[in-house]
Formats: sequence, C-alpha cells, structure tokens
Amino acid sequence: MIDRGLRFAGAALVVLIAVWAGARIHSTWVARGSGGGIATPVGEASPPTRSDLVDQLARPPLAQIPDQLPEFSLAALDGKLTSISDWRGKSLVINFWATWCAPCRREIPLLEGLSEEWANRGVTVIGIAVDHRDQVAAFARELKISYPLLIGEQEALDVAARFGVDSPVFPFTVFTDRRGDIVALYVGELRKPQADLILSTVQDLDQNHIALQQARRVIADGLHSLPAANPESNPHNS
Repeated sequence: MIDRGLRFAGAALVVLIAVWAGARIHSTWVARGSGGGIATPVGEASPPTRSDLVDQLARPPLAQIPDQLPEFSLAALDGKLTSISDWRGKSLVINFWATWCAPCRREIPLLEGLSEEWANRGVTVIGIAVDHRDQVAAFARELKISYPLLIGEQEALDVAARFGVDSPVFPFTVFTDRRGDIVALYVGELRKPQADLILSTVQDLDQNHIALQQARRVIADGLHSLPAANPESNPHNS
C-alpha cells in the first residue's frame, strides 16, 4: 500500500528521459534539479529514510520503455472502466500522479493550461492517479480539474510498470504522437518550457515534418539545453 504521508524534504533528483532511436534501444541521460519527484516504494509499512530516497532517485527508475503505447484500462472518476484506446488517434500527455505528492499537485495548473492550449491541435491530457478514488474525486472537485482522470492503486502501478517505470517516482509524464508511438518520457515535475518543447516536436511529428527518431533526438537535445528550473518560480513560467 502506498504511504500517502510520504514527503521528500530537501533537494531531489529530476530525471529527464527521452526515448532515442533504434529498435527497442533507448538512450537516457540524467540532470539534477529542484522540481523532482517522490519515490514510492510499494509494500512498505513506513516511509523510507532520506538516504533511501536519495539512493533510489540516484538511479533512473526505468527498465524498458516500450516503443508503442501499451493497451490498458483503469477506472474513471465515475468508476467506469475506461480504455486508453478511447483516445486513439490523439497525441497524448499521460501524467502519473497522486494527491499526496506535492510536485504532482503543483503540476495540475500547468496540465490544465496545456489541455486548453493544445486541445484544438489534437492533443489530449490524461491524468492517471495512483490513489483512492474518493480522494481523487474530492481533489478534482476542489481544483476543478477538467481533463480526463483515470484512477487505480495497484492497478495504476501495474500500468506504470508497463511504461518501464518499475520503481515509481511521481510525477512522471508520457508523451505520445497520434500513431501511439511513445516519443518521450519525463520523470519529475513538468515545467512549461519542457512541455512546450516536447509538444511542439510531437506536433511536427504528427504533421510529418520530421521522423520519429529525429523527434526523439530533438527532444533529448532540447531538454539538455534548457536551464535548470528555479525552485522558487511558478511552474507555469519557469
């Protein structure tokens, strides 16, 4: 069971992963920052120590990122089992989060903005909450979350593992093109410059201006060149 009281005080490691070219071969690189994610050990009765968290975050939590969006179904806010294939033909921003995760909560206004800004360009934002449905529902009402939410506890962790994230660090966000190719996976708190870079590249890919391998390389190089996020800045504008 996930400990919802887990908090990570102090600097955390942001891992930026872009999927590179090659048949099921992915290049990864690691950058340090201050908008990092929270490690989520499964099945532990108490929160890990600070040193445990640092040790987990010091290693990329990814196993094998799939080339294509895997098929899965999770419950929606109304409890109805919903398949990710319901959004087939859309470019997706799939954000894994939890109500008890501070960086996740900070991301929500940004995700709302992305949902509005990119909706008319074939992009859909979907939140996957690794949490209890009643807590997510209350939180969604309070923050007036308008983009679709899928919810699960162990089921959502199982879905995270299908993206290669076997030891979840929240939040993390998967970006796909309209064909269902996984273009990039970003671990840590998403910021506006990073989101705009990735989505603009996905748009070029959707419009056949560039190839998938080139898009992955553009994203990896672009993320590497962006300045580190300022921990005191607004996630919308940092």
